[in-house]
Amino acid sequence: MEALLSIFAICKKEFKIALRYPTWFIPMIIWPIGIPLGYIFTGVALAGTDANSLNQFQSVAGTTDFVTFILIGTTIWMVINSMLWSFGSRLRVEQVRGTLESNWLCPVPKIAIQIGLALFDLINNLIFIAISLIEFKMFFNFKFVGSPSLALLVFLLSIPSIYGIGFIFSSLVLWAKDIHSMVFLVRGIVTVFCGITYPLAVLPKWMRSISQVIPMTHSINALRSIIAAGANFQDISYELKFLTVAGIILMTLGLLTFSYTQNRAKATGSLGHY
Repeated sequence: MEALLSIFAICKKEFKIALRYPTWFIPMIIWPIGIPLGYIFTGVALAGTDANSLNQFQSVAGTTDFVTFILIGTTIWMVINSMLWSFGSRLRVEQVRGTLESNWLCPVPKIAIQIGLALFDLINNLIFIAISLIEFKMFFNFKFVGSPSLALLVFLLSIPSIYGIGFIFSSLVLWAKDIHSMVFLVRGIVTVFCGITYPLAVLPKWMRSISQVIPMTHSINALRSIIAAGANFQDISYELKFLTVAGIILMTLGLLTFSYTQNRAKATGSLGHY
């Protein structure tokens, strides 16, 4: 019960800070339109007026709706990017503010602090996705062909993988201190290997092999199949199984990494090191 109260207290604290500085809401309105537009305009420009380009895209992507293809990929990328910058770096932010040590002295499980931060970030991302869907419909005539409930299932199964990486990332940040280079590295890997704006079929074989072990690849593939092509449960059964197993593994690794970092910080007294 104590841990649960701590989780909600941390989440409530983050919302109070966010509402005190509400300009954070402006990017949530701009990003869903601004980021995909660059890729969409580039695709239109490179395709030209020849219909063969669209036929070639369909042969490797399985759909002619390249706009929806890009929207889904960039949305997942933005969720990952948000998680890395917010939840992944939250302990470092607390350290810079000078509040990390005092929080760590509280007689509550330290994992509750992280779960509270993850809960706030998850709610924040759900709000962002809701805004994105509304704007996609308004500006891109976005059409949801498949089952929304199945798409929600894919998203829920993706959460343990995403936040498992976040637990690992936030723990490592306490060691490395600087977060920027690590964020750029991780999101760069996701951008290149997960097919954010292009079909994986255009990648070399060795790159496709790497992409298949990254959970975000399967999240994007499953969501594209559902939303753009109307895939059913059976069609994406492999992706669902992969996300389930990957979520268990990455969340376990994340919790173990956090526990090790916590014990190491106690042993070395490095928690307050800037």
